[in-house]
Amino acid sequence: MVAHDLDQLLPGLDEGEIIVIRSKRRKRTISAYRQGGRIVVSIPARLTKAEERSAVPEMVAKIRAQEGAKTVDESALATRIDELLTLWAPEITERPVSVTWRTMRERWGSCTNLDATIRISSRLQRTPAYVLDFVLFHEAIHLRYGDHGPAFKETLSRYPQEIQAQAYLDGYEAAESDLTVPDLPK
Repeated sequence: MVAHDLDQLLPGLDEGEIIVIRSKRRKRTISAYRQGGRIVVSIPARLTKAEERSAVPEMVAKIRAQEGAKTVDESALATRIDELLTLWAPEITERPVSVTWRTMRERWGSCTNLDATIRISSRLQRTPAYVLDFVLFHEAIHLRYGDHGPAFKETLSRYPQEIQAQAYLDGYEAAESDLTVPDLPK
């Protein structure tokens, strides 16, 4: 299915914006993601054209909704960083140029203090606010301190729920890992 086939279902499409891939390896699930400005929808090869016409617009709508939500949330993240720094580290006057959600598997966030950019793991969208605030505060401190030295640690310790937030993140990582619990003897 190409964009012109979907014009009636998805107004505002540009030619070539959607690519549908039929996969023999894919058995049941349908996935969609953005790549190079296009939305790629991967479907099982066995789907009929009617099923494809039904599934593709739904997946495109999900991608667009996620993108819309991220745009709103990212501006709120920068505002929240400003609030956290003002409250807990008023001596840090540096502010991020941008704060963005990113798919990260290994980190909760990262900061490049040379260009004042902060990236936050999209996994944190599902955590309590105090956990997200902790990571935002942590990364914002890196705008002043590039390492985790004594000055960084002292500033981070001002966050009142530091211990609880760190415990939550540690538990989250343990739950995501491939740890197996051995069977108990009978």
